[in-house]
Amino acid sequence: MKKSGQKIARVDEKPVLELRGISKSFGQMNVVDDVSLDVWPGEFVSLLGPSGCGKTTTLRMIAGFIAPDEGRVILGGKDITEVPSYRRDVGMLFQSYALFPHMTVRGNVGFGPRMRRETSSVIADKVRWALSLVKLEGYEDRRPNELSGGQQQRVAIARVLAGGASMLLLDEAFSNLDAKLRGRMQEEVRELQLRLGIATVLVTHDQEEALAMSDRIVIMNGGKVEQIGTPKRVYSSPSSLFVADFMGRCNRIEGTLHHDDRAKAWYLDCGPSGKIKLETIPHPAAREGEQCQVFARPEHLSLTQSAKDHEGDGLRGRIERLVYLGSRSVAYVTLEGDVPFQVQLPNKPGLSDEFSVDGPVVVVPLPGAVTPLPK
Repeated sequence: MKKSGQKIARVDEKPVLELRGISKSFGQMNVVDDVSLDVWPGEFVSLLGPSGCGKTTTLRMIAGFIAPDEGRVILGGKDITEVPSYRRDVGMLFQSYALFPHMTVRGNVGFGPRMRRETSSVIADKVRWALSLVKLEGYEDRRPNELSGGQQQRVAIARVLAGGASMLLLDEAFSNLDAKLRGRMQEEVRELQLRLGIATVLVTHDQEEALAMSDRIVIMNGGKVEQIGTPKRVYSSPSSLFVADFMGRCNRIEGTLHHDDRAKAWYLDCGPSGKIKLETIPHPAAREGEQCQVFARPEHLSLTQSAKDHEGDGLRGRIERLVYLGSRSVAYVTLEGDVPFQVQLPNKPGLSDEFSVDGPVVVVPLPGAVTPLPK
C-alpha cells in the first residue's frame, strides 16, 4: 500500500484536532479516561484497541454525538466542546454507511450542500467532483440497493467529501466488507486521503488495518491511552505488556540474565530449553542473575533440527502442530519446560516439508529479534 510515511509537523503548523484530557463515564463505568491527542494536517491516525476500550466513544465525542464529562475538543483552533454535531466541520463515515435508501446516488452525495441551501449548480459541481474522486461517474441515478457493498461505501465517502469537511472520521468503516474487498477499499481510501491531504481519524479493532493505513496509531485499553506512535514503533517497541500482546502475536519467556565476559555479550538462561543471546540489555543497571522477561515475534524466529549448530543460542522444543496458511505456515512449538512458542515459516516454492509434527527442533531468534519486555 502506498504511504507517505510519518507526518512531521512544521514549527509553524498547528494541529487540526486537539483533544485535551477528555473523559466520559456511563454510570459507574469510566469508558474514556483523560485522553489527550493532537492530529496534524494531512495525518491519518487510527484509534486501535479491543472491544470496550473507549475508542468509539472517543470518536463520537470528536463528532459531537456524545459530550465529554471533562476535557476539551478543539478543531481548527476553535473550542467545539459545546458545539452540536451538525455544526462541526467534520465528516463521519459510519460502519453501516447510513445511506438514504429512497434517494439516488446523486441525492445522497448532494444531501449536505442541499441542507446548506447551496445553489443547484454548486451542488451539481460538488456531486460531480466527489463521484469522480471515488470513481463512480455514471452511477448518479442508481439507488443504494442497486450497488455492491464497495460501491455503497464509495457513495458514503463521496457524500462526506461533498460536504466539504476539514476532517474525516471513520467508524469501523471497512468491517462489513469481505477480506479481499476490504483490502482494496483500504488502499483506495488511503490514497484518496493522501491526495486530498485531509486529516483522518479511524476507529478499528483490526491491527493489520491500522498498521497498513496509519501515520500514527493510538492504542487504547480500559479507556486509557497505552501508547501513541508510528506503526513500526508500536509493533517493534511496545511500551507495555498489553501493547506487546495486543499487537500481532507475541512469544514471551522468562529467564535469568547471564553476562559472558569472554564474548562480551548478555544471554538469557531459560532453564531446560536453553539460552538466547540478547542484542539489547533490559536496562543500564542490568546485573548477573537478575530475572528478566523478553518477547519475540513469530516471524522473527527460525527453526532448525540441528541443536549442535546453535549451542548457547537457541531454545529446544518439539512441534505440537503445523498450520498451513498459504504464504506461510505456523509451527506451534512447546519448549522444554512446557513453554508455548509460535514460529512463522515462509512457504517457498520447490521446498519439501522440512519439519514434522512431534519432531524435535531448536528455535533460533534472528539478530535483534529478542526484546526485553517493559516492567
